Amino acid sequence: MEVYIPSFRHEDSDLERGYTVFKIEVLMNGRKHFVEKRYSEFHALHKKLKKCIKTPEIPSKHVRNWVPKVLEQRRQGLETYLQAVILENEELPKLFLDFLNVRHLPSLPKAESCGSFDETESEESSKLSHQPVLLFLGDPYVLPAASDFPNVVIEGVLHGIFYSHLQPR
Repeated sequence: MEVYIPSFRHEDSDLERGYTVFKIEVLMNGRKHFVEKRYSEFHALHKKLKKCIKTPEIPSKHVRNWVPKVLEQRRQGLETYLQAVILENEELPKLFLDFLNVRHLPSLPKAESCGSFDETESEESSKLSHQPVLLFLGDPYVLPAASDFPNVVIEGVLHGIFYSHLQPR
């Protein structure tokens, strides 16, 4: 997974003072999508992640002025923060993946201890909708033969897969 923050923009609001939105680019398994987050959402993520994994430093919450140079430094700091979380943790917590809107497999015990970014989300939504179909624990060509008799099951499967065009119709 690769994460970048290529840009940010200022949003005006009638209810509160304006704020900055950071555009996050997420590249995973050859697919790219974008997520937009405010600094307050990064800060909330950081507080939750600190409870269950090693986290890098996050840029300061308080910015004295909103000049582009200062916001660019914050953008770079947040990008470095996200990349460091990915690099420093073998298993990414579900709440981190939720933050980036990444679909994921059920988490391992280490990651489950963090909970979900959206605590109201049901556990059913993260379960697989199907079971694995086929699993080879080793390469059938490399495995030593258990006896002198040929393994007709493996030979039949491999013949069916690789020589299906020779099958009678």
